[in-house]
Amino acid sequence: MSENPEPLPTAELRAPGYTHGHHESVLRSHTWRTVENSAAYVAPLLSPSTTVLDVGCGPGTITIDIGLRVAPGRVIGVDASADVIAAAARRSQDLGVDNVEFVVGDAYALQFEDDRFDIVHAHQTLQHLADPVRALQEMFRVTKPGGVVAARDADYGGMFWFPSTTGLDQWMMVYQAVHRSNGGEPNAGRSMRHWALQAGFDDVACSASMWSFGTEAERAWWGGLWADRVLESAFAPQALALGVADEADLQRMSTSWHEWLQAPDAWFGVPHGEIIARKPSAG
Repeated sequence: MSENPEPLPTAELRAPGYTHGHHESVLRSHTWRTVENSAAYVAPLLSPSTTVLDVGCGPGTITIDIGLRVAPGRVIGVDASADVIAAAARRSQDLGVDNVEFVVGDAYALQFEDDRFDIVHAHQTLQHLADPVRALQEMFRVTKPGGVVAARDADYGGMFWFPSTTGLDQWMMVYQAVHRSNGGEPNAGRSMRHWALQAGFDDVACSASMWSFGTEAERAWWGGLWADRVLESAFAPQALALGVADEADLQRMSTSWHEWLQAPDAWFGVPHGEIIARKPSAG
């Protein structure tokens, strides 16, 4: 990859809105995430003294976990939401993790010098960007020669569940429409390698992993948070404004989530695509 890729057009790089918003039902999911359940593919690279940038860090649970693994290496979490960054900073302070910093930033214009970090990480970030290729180019810029960009995203189109219900089928169709209306790509998992190659990376290792929800506790947690998100998160007003669902549809979808979680044979699978793209060593 060229050390100075040609910049892409900057008009309307960001999606006009964030599909999920930051309702408690959304943060219930985001704060569950750790390296073990959401970044195991990059865990072998998290050695002491490694410097890491976490782009789209959200509430910072993965970021803090990374910090614990690379200490005394420094970790910086970046997110576009000042409120989310403030909450992440409070969490790290409460846990006494002093090698992690959280700052407001822009994935298309990271406020760091070239060749700064050993690892630049992004989890469930690229799917929400109108131009994931440009974001990957910017991540490349701030990665040290020989370092890596590591990214993982879900693929909504590849999600599967049992038992099948018309309510959950409708939820998927409405979700796809809302996410795409925001300029993102809900089926990002399958596009990760494609985007990395478009961004100019030559050395791209690919893998896949899943979240799996089948036990009674897992069903109660996953189904319960989505039953709430359908009605109470930013998803609901966006679906109504787009005209892809009405109040009765949203209630039907929420009810279907409750019915799903109560089925003793229910299972839900969330596939993810993962990439580790290495920046060529200097010389």
